[in-house]
Amino acid sequence: MRKLTPLVLCLIVCSLTAYSQNTKKRKTSFNARNSANSDFLDKQWWLGFKAGVNFSKAAVDKSYGVYSPSNYEASVIDKKYDDWSGVGAHATVEVTFTLRQFSLSFQPTYRNSKFSYANHYEWNDAGEPQLILDYKQEQKVDWAELPLLLKYDITQTKLRPYVQVGAYYAFLINANKSVQTTGIDYASGSENKFTEPDIIVGASDLFARKHWGLVFGAGVNYHVGNIRLNLDVMYRKGMSLVNSTENRFGDPRLSGTGDVMDDVKLNNIAVSLGCLFPLRFLSSGFQSIDRP
Repeated sequence: MRKLTPLVLCLIVCSLTAYSQNTKKRKTSFNARNSANSDFLDKQWWLGFKAGVNFSKAAVDKSYGVYSPSNYEASVIDKKYDDWSGVGAHATVEVTFTLRQFSLSFQPTYRNSKFSYANHYEWNDAGEPQLILDYKQEQKVDWAELPLLLKYDITQTKLRPYVQVGAYYAFLINANKSVQTTGIDYASGSENKFTEPDIIVGASDLFARKHWGLVFGAGVNYHVGNIRLNLDVMYRKGMSLVNSTENRFGDPRLSGTGDVMDDVKLNNIAVSLGCLFPLRFLSSGFQSIDRP
């Protein structure tokens, strides 16, 4: 029995050594797989598309008018802007590079923006009204925008909220303007209301060929397999004029309706829905939110 004891002890030591070595191999293999997963998550290219609606506000730098009042302040006939009322549309192609929680995103965009304002004029004689004219002016402008954004993911979960900041440069594609005219004529001794046919003209010459601004926003990504579904809200603050200062009085049809463009910068709020696809390590057995 004593002769067998050293042999039994030797077998136990060998078994423990083999088990320990096997465990180390398993851990090494597991960590290698996790390292590949982390590489996918920490460094990734995304390509996608998004679209949505936007609302604009004209920020007036300086007012201009066709008429110059002689017996009251010119501010009385300043334009009344209808802020955030016109609904525009936009479509975006997004190319994003992600490194851990930070992303650099280039988002070429086609944007249709709308904003409107109203003019009100009165002519009186000895305190009695003679003629009242009201004009409603609506601008529809198409831009090609080139925004560059820096994003930060607040969490690294399946549902990932983020904030973003950047700048954009925009080029004019096309612009149209419509004018609605209504009024009341008292000259005949009675109240005669009238409505003129709408004037619709091409107005590209009234707008600047390019402008730029800053972008601030937030959003959320939701991971479905290897795909990101996206919802974001972006606020664009115009930093340069969107109107042409050289062609302000260039269209006699509009000047005849009492209209001339102010110096304005355009602010915009956009809401978008989209979808992003990863460009690295695509495979059926690996998801973009896998974690060790």
